This record gives sequence, C-alpha cells and structure tokens, in this order.
Amino acid sequence: MTLFHFFNCAILTFGPHAVYYSATPLSEYDTLRTSVKAGVVYLATALVKLVCLATFLQVSETEVFDPYQEALKAMIGFIDVAGLYYALAQLTHRNISQNHKFQAVGLGWAFADSVLHRLAPLWVGARGLEFTWDYVLQGLEANANLVFTISLAALGSLMWLRKNKPKSLIPIIYTCAVIIATMPSITSYLKRVMGWHFPKIVGFELVTSLVMAFISCQLFSLCQRPSL
Repeated sequence: MTLFHFFNCAILTFGPHAVYYSATPLSEYDTLRTSVKAGVVYLATALVKLVCLATFLQVSETEVFDPYQEALKAMIGFIDVAGLYYALAQLTHRNISQNHKFQAVGLGWAFADSVLHRLAPLWVGARGLEFTWDYVLQGLEANANLVFTISLAALGSLMWLRKNKPKSLIPIIYTCAVIIATMPSITSYLKRVMGWHFPKIVGFELVTSLVMAFISCQLFSLCQRPSL
C-alpha cells in the first residue's frame, strides 16, 4: 500500500511533464536537449538563490509575515527570471521555432524544480505507513508550477525575443510576468496573514495558473499576428 501510494503521487507529480512532452509537437521536433539544458540552468540558478537566501535572509522561528523579509525574498526570486532569460536567449538551441523553444525551456525548468524540491520529500514521506493527502496536494502543486513556468517562459519569450510586439501589450506582458515571478510571496502572504491552509493555497495556485496560462496564450497569439 505504501509503495502504491508513492507511485501514485510520483505519477501525479512528474507524469504531466512527460505527457506534455509527448502530446505536443515538442517530441516531434526533438527538443529534449533544449529541456535538459534548461534544467541544468535551473539547477545553477537554484544554487545561486540558495546562497543569496542563506546570506541575506534571517531565520525566523515564527510564522509571522515579515514584509521586509518577503520583499527581499521576492527580489531574490527574480534570479529565476534572470536564469530563464539566459536559458531562452543565450543558450544555443537547434533550429526550432520560438513557439517550441519557450515550451521546451519551460518544461525542462519545471521538471528540474519538481525533482529538486519534491522528489526527496515524496520518497521519504509517501512511503510512510499512514496515508496523508499532503503528497497528493504536492503533486497538484507541481502541476500548477508546470503551468506557471511555461506561462512565464512564454511571457519571457515575448519580452526578450519578440521585437515587433504591439506596444499596447507590453505593460500587460510585464505585469503578468511580475505576478507569476512573485507567486511564492503571494502564497506566503495568504498562508501567514490570511491563515489559508495548504489545500486552499493549492486550489488558488491551480486556478491562478490556468488564468495566467490563458492570458499568456492570448498575448502570444496577439503578438504572433502581423502588424498592420
């Protein structure tokens, strides 16, 4: 029963990444190398973030929301944006379209994040004797993170690679990117100040990720249209 629960949670956590790769044209264009490169960049970015968090943030023994610490954490979180920029704009890719590039980068980035932050807790906890919904919720959270990451990669692609985008859409693109990049601070506020429990936070992340994905898709589609 414990291994069955572990495999179910593992499939829920990591399965959507494989499904996304195989069900989209990414597999047809052999973009796996691009996803792997993005995953490596994510690991390097995570190391830099870890050093910055350990250097500048104070360890708090309480769950009180500290605006200064959260603002600092949000600023450090923008290291992810810098890493995503490097993965999208600076890494050499095969001759793939911009549409496939941001999807491959976002997929590799999200998969590396899930492996780094969820594999070990899943392996240790989901094999316990007592059933808990926590690891099912973590799997759902990983799905929301996948959608957030691909949406952010799409917005980053528009910001850094698309030169002839409509000027009226630029503020919307940057606003959406900031919302996604600061989502950890938003959920921290909901947890510590609003008193939301983990299931409610995961539900919020799932709904918000779908909304941001829809907006990002519409923005990408509008920017793809030839200017009149």
